[in-house]
Amino acid sequence: MRSASGGRVLNLDTLVRLRRELHSPGTPRRLPVPEGMTAPLGCDAVAVPARFGPLVLPRLPRVGCVYADRAHWWWLVPSDSDYALEWPAPAQYAAGAIVPDAPAVPDLIHRPTGTFPYTPPIPLYLALCRVTGTTPSWSRPVVA
Repeated sequence: MRSASGGRVLNLDTLVRLRRELHSPGTPRRLPVPEGMTAPLGCDAVAVPARFGPLVLPRLPRVGCVYADRAHWWWLVPSDSDYALEWPAPAQYAAGAIVPDAPAVPDLIHRPTGTFPYTPPIPLYLALCRVTGTTPSWSRPVVA
């Protein structure tokens, strides 16, 4: 079907299908920076299984934006916070704050006061090492 101007006319079924494909399960989603906040250093995210979230949170001196769903908790950190750090398993580092395989954007469960959404990465790294029983990478013996 063509319109009077020669362009293709999309019917309602096609539009609904396109919308579903846009947000189908498995589609990577970006964690949003809340309105009124700025991220001048860019945003990445660190994810941990949900069972670790409540154990990590009280160990942090400052907490930025935290998102959660049933499976994971995500902390927004400045871009490149993985530089020279091996985040302890089962943590996952998500460049660009892209959440893979999420059926929906996780809920924002903590928003800090102020305008910056970041959790400082070094305290987060140390808290995750503590909770997971992992020795920080800079404390491991050097192997030649």
